[in-house]
Amino acid sequence: MQRDNSAGNPSTPRSPRLRHRRRSAEQLPPDASNTNGGHLLVDDNNKYKTMWIRAYSTVWMIGGFALIIYLGHLAITAMVVVIQIFMAKELFNLLRKAHEDRRLPGFRLLNWHFFFTAMLFVYGRILSQRLVNTVTSDKFLHKVVSSLIQYHMVACYFLYIAGFMWFILTLKKKMYKYQFGQYAWTHMILIIVFTQSSFTVANIFEGIFWFLLPATLIVINDIAAYICGFFFGRTPLIKISPKKTWEGFIGASITTMFSAFWLAHIMGQFQWLTCPRKDLSTGWLQCDPGPLFTPEYHTLPGWLPEWFPWKGISILPVQWHALCLGLFSSIIAPFGGFFASGFKRAFKVKDFGDSIPGHGGITDRMDCQMVMAVFAYIYHQSFVLPQKLSVEILLDQILTNLTVEQQLALYEKLKQVLQDSILG
Repeated sequence: MQRDNSAGNPSTPRSPRLRHRRRSAEQLPPDASNTNGGHLLVDDNNKYKTMWIRAYSTVWMIGGFALIIYLGHLAITAMVVVIQIFMAKELFNLLRKAHEDRRLPGFRLLNWHFFFTAMLFVYGRILSQRLVNTVTSDKFLHKVVSSLIQYHMVACYFLYIAGFMWFILTLKKKMYKYQFGQYAWTHMILIIVFTQSSFTVANIFEGIFWFLLPATLIVINDIAAYICGFFFGRTPLIKISPKKTWEGFIGASITTMFSAFWLAHIMGQFQWLTCPRKDLSTGWLQCDPGPLFTPEYHTLPGWLPEWFPWKGISILPVQWHALCLGLFSSIIAPFGGFFASGFKRAFKVKDFGDSIPGHGGITDRMDCQMVMAVFAYIYHQSFVLPQKLSVEILLDQILTNLTVEQQLALYEKLKQVLQDSILG
C-alpha cells in the first residue's frame, strides 16, 4: 500500500509556484496551447471583426511611419531605438517569474544595463564618424567628440565588465539556475534581436531608400499574405504556424515582386530618399544620383502591334536590385515569422505583447523585419556599393575617417609628392 506524501511533504514552498504556472496555462487561448491546432482564416467566424481591428491599427501605423520618414534620418533612427526598447521589454517579460524576482531586488535592472551598454557600443560604432563630421566646424566640440570616440570601446567594455561583476555579486543560493538562465536569455536578446535590428540604422544612413524599400516590402508581403489567406486560403503551409496557407504565401510573393519593381522606380526619383547622410544634421539632401538612380531607356521589341501605346520604357538600374530584395522578402523573410511562431508556442503564449490591437506586440510585427534588415545591409555592401577604388571612394574615406588635422597632413604630403613628381 502506497503512502500519500502530499500532505506531509516538507517541500511545500514550491506549491505556490506550481499553482501560478498552472493558472497561467489555463489563461492561454486554446490555439496557443495546441502546437498543431488552430484553424484557417477562411473558416474563422470572427474573421471580419479581426480584420477591421487589424486594418484600423495598420492605417495608424502606416500614417505614423510616413510622418517619421518625412522627418528624416534622425527621426527614423529614434523610431528604431524606441522599437528596440519595446521589443526588449516584451522579451525580458517572457521569461520573467514574479516569485523569483521578488527575492532578487534590482536584478531586473541588470538586464537593462546590458541592453543599454550594447546600444551604446553598436550605435557608437555606426554613428561616431558622422558625429565628428557634424561638429567639424567647432574646434572645441570636435576635440571633445574625437576624444570620446577614441575611448568609446574601452568605456563600453568596462560598462559590460561592471554588469558582469554585478551579476556575480548578486548570485543567491537556490536561485543560481534562474539567474544564469536570465543572464543567457539577456545575451540571446542582444545577439539575435538587438544586433540584427541595428543593421537597420546602418541602412538608413546609406540612404533612406535602403531602409524604406525593404521595410515596405515586408509590410506588403504581410498584408498580401493575410488578404489572400483570408479569402482564398485552404491549404496549410507549415504546421508550426497553422493559419499560414500556400494560397497566401504564393499570392503575397507575386504581389511583393511587382511592388518591389514599381516602388523602386518611384522612390528612386527622390534625392531625399537616395542620398546617403554623412553627418547628423537635419538639412535637405542633394547629391549626384549616380548610375543606379539614372534612368535607362529600353526599346520594346518590334513584334508588338502598332496600336500599342508605348515604344519603349524607362527603367532605373536599381529596380533590378529591388527584384532581389523582393524575392528575399517573399521567400526567406517569412521564415522569421515562422521562427517567432515556434518560439511563442514553445513558451505557450499567443503573442509577445498586446501593444498593437489586432497585431499583438511590437516583436510580432518585427520578426521578419529583422531578417530583412540584415540581408538588405549585406546585399547593399556586397552588390551595390562599388568594390573598386575611385577618386570619389577615396575622398569619401578620407573625409569620413580622418580628422581635420590628418586631412591637412595628408594634403601637405600629397602636395609634396606631386611637386617632386612634376619637377623630377
